[in-house]
Amino acid sequence: MIGGGKMERQSHSPCCSSSSSSPSCQRRQPYFLNIFKSAGCLNSTSGDSSGKGRSKFSSNKVKHGFHLVEGKSGHDMEDYHVAEYKCENGHEVGLFAIFDGHLGDGVPSYLKDNLFKNILSEPIFWENPEEAIKKAYFSTNKYILENSKDLGPGGSTAVTAIVVDGKDMWIANVGDSRAVVCERGAANQLTVDHEPHAERERIEEQGGFVTTFPGDVPRVNGQLAVARAFGDQSLKAHLSSEPAIRYVPINSSIEFVILASDGLWKVMKNQDAVNLVKSVKDPQVAAKRLTTEALARKSKDDISCIVIRFRC
Repeated sequence: MIGGGKMERQSHSPCCSSSSSSPSCQRRQPYFLNIFKSAGCLNSTSGDSSGKGRSKFSSNKVKHGFHLVEGKSGHDMEDYHVAEYKCENGHEVGLFAIFDGHLGDGVPSYLKDNLFKNILSEPIFWENPEEAIKKAYFSTNKYILENSKDLGPGGSTAVTAIVVDGKDMWIANVGDSRAVVCERGAANQLTVDHEPHAERERIEEQGGFVTTFPGDVPRVNGQLAVARAFGDQSLKAHLSSEPAIRYVPINSSIEFVILASDGLWKVMKNQDAVNLVKSVKDPQVAAKRLTTEALARKSKDDISCIVIRFRC
């Protein structure tokens, strides 16, 4: 369900088309994840902190790779990522994220180190993952705003994916970093691009405004090009940190997922990205191919990309 609403016990795959008749798209959503018995649980393996990562396997036939490239916008790299597996509560949990910072790297750096920890420490996570994600996004943003003197005045978008036992995935985002799934060769966007014009009414009700200057995109108070983000102390009264959340059961139709910052999506359509890498079995090679293509298309922003391939 999009927009942070209550998760339905009876769930259909959000990435399956309405015409799909696959039984796996109709099965009951596993509200209590401990009904699954993990085939194996890896020790915690932190993602490489550099911009390039070798592909890594989980014990549940999930493989991922990533690639990050600093942009040409005249500032230091402000994108951060997470790509790792952890053993939690007897389950193998894959944690993947792209954090696209602005006005400094203090906020995305903090998110890299703390957001997933905050989500998994929510007492209700194993009973209601969606509500736990919402609570953790809110509490994390509250801490960031309260500590802006240390973390800086900037902010960050986020797109996060939690994969449990290679069977269930929760995608969440604030801002315009995006997740796109390849299902039977077709691209399906799992996230919501939180653009200011789409949330004008809420922003104005909270005392802000949305402006669009000639040749520019809509901005909150003439400043920020997204309506939801972590941080941004000066705009806190007009921004939201409530994530859009999607649950995806990993069935045989789900091939891979791309997580990327807007440095990729500004120059590439969802289906173009999927078509470019759907024949590439190595997800690290796929991630690098996507960032290379974004550069060839003259993207000047930081470009960060994670590819997660299932049942390799």
